Amino acid sequence: MTRHSSPELLVLHGVRLLGFADTVEVAGRFALDPADTARTLAVAQERDWVQHTAFADLGGWSLTGDGRAENERQLARERAVADPDDVIGSTYREFLPLNARLLRACTEWQLAPSGGATLATNEHTDPDRDARILDELAALHRAMVPLVDRLTGVLARFTGYDSRFAAALRRAWHGEHDWVDRTHVDSCHRVWFQLHEDLMATLGIDRGAEH
Repeated sequence: MTRHSSPELLVLHGVRLLGFADTVEVAGRFALDPADTARTLAVAQERDWVQHTAFADLGGWSLTGDGRAENERQLARERAVADPDDVIGSTYREFLPLNARLLRACTEWQLAPSGGATLATNEHTDPDRDARILDELAALHRAMVPLVDRLTGVLARFTGYDSRFAAALRRAWHGEHDWVDRTHVDSCHRVWFQLHEDLMATLGIDRGAEH
């Protein structure tokens, strides 16, 4: 039976997955109450787990080193109870070859070799080429669905990655190119990156040491 994470874990984990986000965004990541989230963030700030930084009119939360370590301790305790059969680990291993395909697709979306220039920007003037890349993203989504279902069966907080990816892909098919790879919207790449980070954090894997 799926396990529901505590709000305290979800707030800290939401900050980690988003990287830098305001209170409303942190609350929205796991559909938490914004007022409760603000109080949890205040306590976390007192414990030096999060810090708030402002740049001109942009402000947001990020994890400190101590906060990242605390998040990993919380995730490890949760996983020890929720996943005795290592479903998350086996799912992660199936995810890795898909991740390589996703990275290739995003690179092809960004770059289109032209006139001997291998790093030429893709200006999206070749609709057939773009369609082939979007077809690959659609295939990755189909492969993603059963993985997310399996993960959600263990921990409810994995819910939604596949539907978010599908929503971004629909917008890309309608000509909104940013929804493939940009970070300022909930693009295919952003959703996939968060799932990757979620898996590694849950399993205690350092991104730099991943093979």
